[in-house]
Amino acid sequence: MRKLARNDLCWCGSGKKYKKCHLGSDIASGVVQKEQVLLPPGVIIKTEDQIDGIRKSCKLTKEILDMVSGHIRAGITTDSINELVHDYTIKHGATPAPLNYNGFPKSVCVSINNVICHGIPDSTVLNDGDIVNVDVTTILDGYFGDAGRMFIIGNASEEARRLVKVARECLYIGIERVKPYHDIGEIGYAIEQHAVKNGFSVVRDYGGHGIGVKFHEEPHVHHYGSRKRGFILQPDMVFTIEPMINQGRYETRLMADSWTAVTIDGKLSAQWEHTVRVTETGVEILTD
Repeated sequence: MRKLARNDLCWCGSGKKYKKCHLGSDIASGVVQKEQVLLPPGVIIKTEDQIDGIRKSCKLTKEILDMVSGHIRAGITTDSINELVHDYTIKHGATPAPLNYNGFPKSVCVSINNVICHGIPDSTVLNDGDIVNVDVTTILDGYFGDAGRMFIIGNASEEARRLVKVARECLYIGIERVKPYHDIGEIGYAIEQHAVKNGFSVVRDYGGHGIGVKFHEEPHVHHYGSRKRGFILQPDMVFTIEPMINQGRYETRLMADSWTAVTIDGKLSAQWEHTVRVTETGVEILTD
């Protein structure tokens, strides 16, 4: 078989693009080897040295979130959380990636209740019953690690707790679908099925992304939709999975600060995130 690009017509004569037809089965059967698959622009297959650097950055990101979990409570401001993250990061020889990224003014994203993502820390005080996402991205020796956790403040409602629980389940269900030579669409399909089964929706305007030597790389990781997106995972790809699960509708609205994304209906949203690596046999969670 000649080397086909993903967007070439399939060899079988179906008239479909190769990526929409026999690409996946050709890889699975060994007819096409991984080095023969032409990746879209921007996708970086990481070297062993790069993976080692990314792994160290991800370890620090996890440590930062562990530190936050010991301080977050009712009465703390989101600015105080930002200060904790910033100081810990700098103390450990790293840089907070969000700070000044495309104009983002703080070192961490803190998103409360109906804020889906990219909440900017300020004087807002966390209250009993809030649910809060803290999203940390660290640069250590030039390598990026990205993870986020939900925190339940005090006596949140049963429905809020259930949303946080299902959002976490969605993350790990998506991670379980990461396998070499499988379509990336399997991740989002599995996530959406679980969210909808539980009465929730999946945000479509934001998704996961490649990461490691840049903050945001290809590919974009959808958390919803078709099982077959025509993008085949290969060993040593590194990307985030970070499903945003809404209590109500999936649509989003961007606030006047051009960063803060909120639910269109004012209902709650929850998000968990890990950075993962595709291995020869499955997946490695780098921020776990």
